[in-house]
Amino acid sequence: MSKVRWGVLSTAKIGTVKVIPGMQKGQYCEVTGIASRSLESAQAAADQLHIPKAYGSYEALLEDPEIDAVYIPLPNHLHVPWAIKAMQAGKHVLCEKPIGLNVEDARHLADIAYQHPNLKVMEAFMYRHHPQWQKAREIVREGGIGTPVTIQCFFSYYNNNPTDIRNNPDWGGGGIMDIGCYPISLSRFILEGEPEKVIASVTRDEEFKTDVVSSVMIDFGGLMSTFTCGTKIAPYQRVNIFGTEGRVEIQIPFNAPPDKPCIMWHQQGEQILEIELPVADQYTIQGDLMSQAILEDTDVPTPISDAVANMEVIEAVFRSERSGRWESVSHMVTK
Repeated sequence: MSKVRWGVLSTAKIGTVKVIPGMQKGQYCEVTGIASRSLESAQAAADQLHIPKAYGSYEALLEDPEIDAVYIPLPNHLHVPWAIKAMQAGKHVLCEKPIGLNVEDARHLADIAYQHPNLKVMEAFMYRHHPQWQKAREIVREGGIGTPVTIQCFFSYYNNNPTDIRNNPDWGGGGIMDIGCYPISLSRFILEGEPEKVIASVTRDEEFKTDVVSSVMIDFGGLMSTFTCGTKIAPYQRVNIFGTEGRVEIQIPFNAPPDKPCIMWHQQGEQILEIELPVADQYTIQGDLMSQAILEDTDVPTPISDAVANMEVIEAVFRSERSGRWESVSHMVTK
């Protein structure tokens, strides 16, 4: 069976703890190499994860003809530059979310991607591929909650580490970029459309200057999605999708465990059905789907235009923070 030979740019924790182990279980993935800014760091990660090759620079990995595709878990401000370098080196790209720091970043990356039609480029919103989200979308599509009305989401963790990149505003840190992007993405995924406007209330940390508690309303033209996210709140996550005749509740919507079943509930009237999803690693599924698209030369599950659209909503949230008013979401024409 053919497999895509993957290289990883960075020894970031999300990669070494979650994504790489997940991809190593895939049918169509082979993690062949990992790069760091020092060979020692790369070699340590390679030894730990049983990866054959270690590189002392990102450039060295991109120059290797035995690497077909790269996964990029670098800090947010480095996503676009290194994704472009990877494409210029002839590599397919799976890049962590958010795709960039702003819409201009995302649009620039999309333009470069369109110039390389033989290469696959995808933003790594792994949650979408998990069976629980596929099931949720199926229930909504088939009228299982009646007409959709609103989505409510909460996503939080506590992090007061001043050296953590998620607390560095210059590198794209803060709650909205790190975890608020998920409620935005899932709302667009479930409602299968783009919002018209948003309004946000944002509290920023006095020391870090990053957003630490944000509450946002997203108007899809009569359908409303609301979420609160925070980086200095007790860890919690939950999603409820409400319709005129029922609702869907997802217990662990984003960090779905790879080693035990997930639980969701489907309520219709007074009847509540508990649905247990089989054990699944969303990172394995993501890696295999991307790899299959590469091997079969088919479309990736989530096109790069989706990453641009998500960033357009994120930018509108920040504009609303500054203005204190509803802000329209600018929908640029995508190819």
